[in-house]
Amino acid sequence: MSVLVVGLSHRTAPVALLERVSVSGDSLVKLLQDIQQDVHVAETMVVSTCNRVEIYAEVDRFHAAVASLSRLLSTHSGVPMEQLASHLYVHYEDRAVEHLFSVGSGLDSMVVGEGQILGQVRSALRLAQEEGTLGPTLNELVQQSLRVGKRSHTETGIDRAGASLVGVGLTLAERALGPLLGKRALVVGAGSMSALSAATLQRAGVTDIVVVNRTHDRAVRLAQTVGGRAAGFGDLAAELAEADLVISCTGATDVVITADMVTPRETFLLDLALPHDIDPAVRRLPGVTLVDLESMQEGEADAGTDDGGRAEAVTAVRGIVAEEVTAYLSAERAARVTPTVVALRSKAAQVVEAELGRLVARVPDLEGRVRDEVGQTVRRVVDKLLHEPTVRVKQLAESPAGDHYAEALRELFNLDPKVPEAVRRVETIDAEPGKNTEPSKKEAGL
Repeated sequence: MSVLVVGLSHRTAPVALLERVSVSGDSLVKLLQDIQQDVHVAETMVVSTCNRVEIYAEVDRFHAAVASLSRLLSTHSGVPMEQLASHLYVHYEDRAVEHLFSVGSGLDSMVVGEGQILGQVRSALRLAQEEGTLGPTLNELVQQSLRVGKRSHTETGIDRAGASLVGVGLTLAERALGPLLGKRALVVGAGSMSALSAATLQRAGVTDIVVVNRTHDRAVRLAQTVGGRAAGFGDLAAELAEADLVISCTGATDVVITADMVTPRETFLLDLALPHDIDPAVRRLPGVTLVDLESMQEGEADAGTDDGGRAEAVTAVRGIVAEEVTAYLSAERAARVTPTVVALRSKAAQVVEAELGRLVARVPDLEGRVRDEVGQTVRRVVDKLLHEPTVRVKQLAESPAGDHYAEALRELFNLDPKVPEAVRRVETIDAEPGKNTEPSKKEAGL
């Protein structure tokens, strides 16, 4: 079994297409369930954000699995396969690991270095766990990617050099409105992105913050965290008329703010939702500036900004990702050979016990102490003969072609590393001081 990624992102698809393919809520759960039911899939997780939709899966066949996952994305989004295919990318095995680590570190984000992706990957992990579509392989890989992402932000300046989408939006708002101090801000929605928006506004010195949400209690809770006030969803039009800066990010499937709800005056609107919350027609209103994910993708977010040390930070993070990928793959390859080593030792132990049994049958009067000494001697001889090749095959297994050494061992000794008894005996037979002898949690290779 091997890890496969099939997806599309802001790098390969226009926002309009991402908007159509993006899934959330019950639709995301249904997609997870359908993927899990595919005959080629053992485990799966879906990362669906405003910038990417990616399926991660442990699969037993490459081409068949790619075809199945692509077809499922097409079916669930309603985008014809011939239109979707040119925007999809595929990563497999080593490249899949590298891609996920890069995503978690913020290297693949629209705004490089933004930290929101860690929370989004964590949410995808949690949902897959809750729905029972995640197994030990993907769970371990995703947990590792979160650790790598956290390390990247801790050890480098990537989070300072690369602002979040909200931070970039506020930079653009300042260009349009001037200093934000003293401005009235309206946050539409009360989810995680809205909470980040409210907190970022507060840090920017905005003290007059209003939160509107369909569920009023959630709006109240969010408003309280930033010293603002909550308003009912029915008051949205009135609040829009008073706001200088509007940030909208709801989970609605239809437009929340229409052109006739916006007063033609100097107002900055930031639409971070996917699908869009704000009707693009508001751009035609005098004095109104609308920035959405599509305009950010087209380069408005970086216009006129300096590097801020980003190039150096990106180089440092890439180094961390490369180091972590190498370490992860080496550990995985070493773990894959463990069942073979266990099977070899298990087979040797069975041969020893069988021969000792024959000895007792042929020499029934053999004194008990002598019999025990003979048994221990035979076992020591076998252990010493097996020690060097088993240690060596573990070392060789860490190389890119390491699976071939385990395969050769299986062929030479006619071993079946999947025998349950062999796996159960790992801790008692294959124990070495200071070594982790836990068996691999997945089979080696395809």
